[in-house]
Amino acid sequence: MLALLADTHRTEDAGLVGRTATAVAEAEALVHAGDFTTPAVHAAVEDAAAGADARLYGVHGNSDAPALRERLPASRTVEALDRRFVVVHGHEHDRTALSLLARQEDADCVVVGHTHRPGIGTVGDVTLVNPGSHADPRGGPATHGEVRRRGETVAVAIVGGDGERRAIGQV
Repeated sequence: MLALLADTHRTEDAGLVGRTATAVAEAEALVHAGDFTTPAVHAAVEDAAAGADARLYGVHGNSDAPALRERLPASRTVEALDRRFVVVHGHEHDRTALSLLARQEDADCVVVGHTHRPGIGTVGDVTLVNPGSHADPRGGPATHGEVRRRGETVAVAIVGGDGERRAIGQV
């Protein structure tokens, strides 16, 4: 399983509780679409991933400290579950730019954050996923994303901290 996070916006810890903590513990890889905020939070997320024997693939966001901006890329491409995911925070991308980035990276899915609004949609012919925020939701519940192989398909779900699926799609 690939776990998707974004917009942690904390100063000390990763804010991983409930189903989000379980998803990170079960993940083979963890993608974070930026706005950890501080190096301490990035380290806490990285430690949680490492504790699950998962690798963290993160990008920096607009609210990340300069030290994180220097350490993390603005975008990255991740291959997992026989799919290509391009990850970007999204504060510098409109839908057209996201579509072009997906095409440039030959991606099957774009993972973004920034808005704190979870959702699954499309941009061009590519799946667009915003996992929302597990630790700083705005206008809704705390959420994260879970991507799983289901036979020949790859399913993506937006899941609340309570474990309730709030949106489902395919990559």
